[in-house]
Amino acid sequence: MPTSVSITSTYSGEFAGEYIAAALLSGSTIENGGITVKPNVKYKEVIKKVATDSNIIKDASCDFTDTGAVTLTERVLAPEQFQINMELCKGDFESDWSALEMGYSSFDVLPSSFSDFLIGHVSGLVAEKTEQNIWGGVTANAGEFDGLITLATADADVVDVTGAVGGVDAANVIAELQKVIDAIPNAVYSKSDLAIYVAPNVAKAYIAAQAALGYANLYHDGKTNLNFQGLPLFVADGLTASYMMAAQKSNLFFGTGLLSDHNEVRVLDMANLDGSDNVRIVMRFSAGVQYGIGSDIVLYTPS
Repeated sequence: MPTSVSITSTYSGEFAGEYIAAALLSGSTIENGGITVKPNVKYKEVIKKVATDSNIIKDASCDFTDTGAVTLTERVLAPEQFQINMELCKGDFESDWSALEMGYSSFDVLPSSFSDFLIGHVSGLVAEKTEQNIWGGVTANAGEFDGLITLATADADVVDVTGAVGGVDAANVIAELQKVIDAIPNAVYSKSDLAIYVAPNVAKAYIAAQAALGYANLYHDGKTNLNFQGLPLFVADGLTASYMMAAQKSNLFFGTGLLSDHNEVRVLDMANLDGSDNVRIVMRFSAGVQYGIGSDIVLYTPS
C-alpha cells in the first residue's frame, strides 16, 4: 500500500535535472567527450545504419542502370529506468553542520545545505556506477544496463582481438596496442574522431613503458593527451582492467531522459510523518548505451 508522506524539502522537474545531469555526466567517458550523448530519449531511439555495395561505380551508358544495393539496418538505443532510495539519520551528520543551521532543538530542522550535501554525495555514487555501466554493465544485474563491452562481445560484426595472457603491463603494452592498430579497418583508420579507449591500468602501463624509453617528459600532464602512433588514447575509468576498444566517438551513444519532465530528485524529511530523525533520498533516472556499426569497432579482450 502506498505511503503518504509529508515533503518538506523537494527538488523536482527542471531543477532536479541539474542534479541528475551532474550525476550522470560526471564520469570520465562522458565528461571528457568520449561518447555521443543523446538526451531526452524517453523510451527508445533508433540508430540507423546504411550499407552500400562497394562496386557502385560502373562504366557510363545512355540508360539508367541500378549499380548496387542499399541495405538499411538499425540498432535501438533504449535507456533503462533506475532509482535510488536511501534513508539516513540526521543525527549522524549533526557534527558537520553548526547549531545555527540545524537548530538547537532536538527536533532538527533540515537546512538546504544539508539537502545539497546529501544529493551531492549520492550523485557522486551515481556518476561512478554509471561510468562502470557504460563499459562493463550487464542488464541482468540489478542497477546495471548492458555496457559497450557487453554489447560488443555478443556482436559477431565487431572485430575481435585476443589479448595477452594475464593482461596488459609495461612489458607488453606496446605490442598489445599494435594489435589494436593493426585490426582497425582501413576505412575507419583515417576518421578524425577515432580513438583507442583504454582501461586505467593500460594507460599506466603505457606511460611506464614510455618513461623507460626516456620519453617521460611527454606526459607531464598525467593521463591526458596520450596517443599511440598518432591515435588518441582515451582513458575510460569504467573500462575493465586490460580491456581496450578502438572506435569513433560518433559511433558510440549514451542515451538518457535526464532532461525530460519525469526526472526528479527528492529529499524527504520524515519527522513530520513518523516522528523519526530520518531523511529519505529518492532519485529516478534512465540510462543506456549503444553503438551504430559493429564492424567499425575493434574490441581487445585480455586472455
